[in-house]
Amino acid sequence: MFDFINIGIIDIIDILLVTIIIYQLFRMIRGTAAVNIFLGILLLYLSWIITRSLNMSLVSSILGQILGVGVIALIIIFQQEIRRFLLHLGGRYVVDSDAGKIARKLFYVKQQDSIPLISLEHITQACNRMSETKTGALIVLTHISPLENIIETGDKIDAAINRRLIENIFFKNTPLHDGAMIIRNNRIIAVRCTLPMNNTSEVPPQYGMRHRAAVSISEETDANAIVVSEETGNISFINNGELKTMTSISELRLTIENSYRENNE
Repeated sequence: MFDFINIGIIDIIDILLVTIIIYQLFRMIRGTAAVNIFLGILLLYLSWIITRSLNMSLVSSILGQILGVGVIALIIIFQQEIRRFLLHLGGRYVVDSDAGKIARKLFYVKQQDSIPLISLEHITQACNRMSETKTGALIVLTHISPLENIIETGDKIDAAINRRLIENIFFKNTPLHDGAMIIRNNRIIAVRCTLPMNNTSEVPPQYGMRHRAAVSISEETDANAIVVSEETGNISFINNGELKTMTSISELRLTIENSYRENNE
């Protein structure tokens, strides 16, 4: 039986770490079909611990064998959730921490510390024009994470940031209007990119697929996103999973500038 009297600091830390890991995994699969499998495995594991504590050798042995083989099955079943968890861990807890500054120098290509005023003007004016004409748009601004896996899903163009080019790309029924535009290092790197859809993202029902995709990419990486609604013409800026509707182009301009400043401090 477990000795509650001799619990030390290490034991408490151990329990807290396991609790945090289980909570993070549950948070990432909440709302999906995988949550039932997760709860079933958790119940099976608790049963194994209880039978071991009660010295029920036969039952605990059978449960132990099932759990041992189940590790491979877990990797297969939860491969998307595990990938999302590791991306979130590397993108938020490691890269955004003080220790992450060393990781940036070793593993990440140097990204721009700010956005040039001329590029900022082209982006905001394009968003303003698309808002007036209710042209749907989704623009992703990268910071530290290069988003290479996202870029591979679209068409690479590597073009200078230009208002007319942005408007033409998102003009309805053009070949490249669907999907996201990726802006990195003051260049339009790719268009028509497919963003991951995080089912755990809590997005109000009045928002569409563009907003959900924007929230997901901002949760999984350090990127920000700008969305122009096709229904209302409203402009939204998404940072770290939080969606904020812009009241003016001046606010959008200031918000973009601050996003680069905050990610390079």
